[in-house]
Amino acid sequence: MTEQAPSHTVEGRPAGDLGRRITQRRTELGLTRKETAARAGMATAYLQYLEEQPTAAPGAGSLLKLAGALKTTVWHLTGGDTELPTGLGRAARTPRFTELTEAECRSLLTTHGVGRLAVIRDSGPVVVPVNYSVVEGAIVFRTDSGSTPAEAAGRQVAFEVDRIDEAFSEGWSVLARGPARAVTDPEESARLDREAYSTPWAGGRRELWLSIEPVAVTGRRITL
Repeated sequence: MTEQAPSHTVEGRPAGDLGRRITQRRTELGLTRKETAARAGMATAYLQYLEEQPTAAPGAGSLLKLAGALKTTVWHLTGGDTELPTGLGRAARTPRFTELTEAECRSLLTTHGVGRLAVIRDSGPVVVPVNYSVVEGAIVFRTDSGSTPAEAAGRQVAFEVDRIDEAFSEGWSVLARGPARAVTDPEESARLDREAYSTPWAGGRRELWLSIEPVAVTGRRITL
């Protein structure tokens, strides 16, 4: 039986969990909805329906086709790995390991919104995730004055971002190190309000900007 969906093909906002995962994955691969539908052997309008209809419940056959077209797994598309850490998949048989140049590392830093901040506290080292931006080469993030990330001010810190593709057994990581400081100048703070991503996922009011000036940036990539 042919699956039917609305005939309009204008791309809209993904509505359900499945729709968000499909859209995110094809965006990662640089595919349009039309290209993805062609790869999966389904109508573009049906793919639009899956992405935009929260109650969409495609059959196993459609999910398998989509997973194949997006070079991933049905388990990933349906959120089966949501609560699991990345990197549980098998390593490739013949992986290739390469060091990234500083320019490549800095470029990859600008593509992410969540990184891990490593801070040496009086009680020992801690690592916490933060939502961040890169503004004029500096890693900046917003936090609360009494939080763990705020303790980075005035200290040498490390900051790490990575990307793991379970389907391809590929990935990369970038490590930046340098001094962190609290942004106290009102004009600089206002500029960061305008130019940087400033809404932490944790919610609540975050009035303090911190800035890290990377003095050493290294990275590596694993490919097939």
